[in-house]
Amino acid sequence: MPHVLVIDDQVYARAAVAVALRTSGFEVTGFENGRTALLAMENAHFDLAIVDIFMPNMDGVKLIRCMRERSPDLAVIAMSGAFLSSSGRTVLDLLPAAGDLTNVIRLKKPFRANELMRAIELALGVAA
Repeated sequence: MPHVLVIDDQVYARAAVAVALRTSGFEVTGFENGRTALLAMENAHFDLAIVDIFMPNMDGVKLIRCMRERSPDLAVIAMSGAFLSSSGRTVLDLLPAAGDLTNVIRLKKPFRANELMRAIELALGVAA
């Protein structure tokens, strides 16, 4: 099974994703910030990264860029629940405009386990 890196500063969100993944047989390593996740990438191979966009110190966009510099073919899912004003859109809607963030699957929080699994299928299919 793929080894998944989960980065989210919210402990409950990170734990919920990890439980859903482990229940489905994935190997999971979780971190609360981008700096520690990047250090982990130096010592281990990851098949997929699930990255929260809004985190202190290093936001998810910067983290994804740094991860892709180190591992250009890394499958990535970006997740966020932060809305942009009252439009109903999230920051995830802006990701396609960033040309260097191609092939990033977007997942809006909150999500169900089946939505997470579908996003993983898409992300791993794009990276293949």
